[in-house]
Amino acid sequence: MIYHLPELSYAYDALEPYIDARTMEIHYIKHHQAYIDNLNAALNKYPPLQNTSLAELLLNLDSVPEDIRSAVRNNGGGHANHSLFWRWMKPGGGGEPGGALGAEIARAFGSFAQCKQQMTEAAKSRFGSGWAWLVCNRAGKLEIISTANQDSPLMSGVEPLLGIDVWEHAYYLQYQNKRIDYITAWWNVVNWSTVDILYQVVR
Repeated sequence: MIYHLPELSYAYDALEPYIDARTMEIHYIKHHQAYIDNLNAALNKYPPLQNTSLAELLLNLDSVPEDIRSAVRNNGGGHANHSLFWRWMKPGGGGEPGGALGAEIARAFGSFAQCKQQMTEAAKSRFGSGWAWLVCNRAGKLEIISTANQDSPLMSGVEPLLGIDVWEHAYYLQYQNKRIDYITAWWNVVNWSTVDILYQVVR
């Protein structure tokens, strides 16, 4: 399998004023493409691994040859995370989830507001680069977690339902060092339809 940059379903400027066009363009065609290029280069050394899904590679990193393990972890995680991240945003997004997802969030966290607060705090307090996540854990329960760098929840066998990228390249052109301003703005572009689709698969 040769990995490719997934197509965006919206223009670079479609998420403004919350995410600026220049950040979107650089993030997508430079950073995400670099993860893909580096992942493909690593897997080229071991062609049989190209027949293994990315989720399987990330879940079983110990079985990946040591000389490419870090490359698969960092770049495979980066590709997996970003492929979902673009889908988790849309023009005119935001608001609150409804249906079974909304009900489960209220059950798990007390309310959507509390879920949002916990995820915001996880994103804000992540030291250095990384992600904050809403996941479905191995017990089938919703949970908020945070990971460093490009580590994916898939590495722990849990399913990511929603994630926010808090690497500086995701926000620094527009928000400089004000990570919390970026996080606050980001909630206005969340695509709950995608989150609901992912939840329906794992529930």
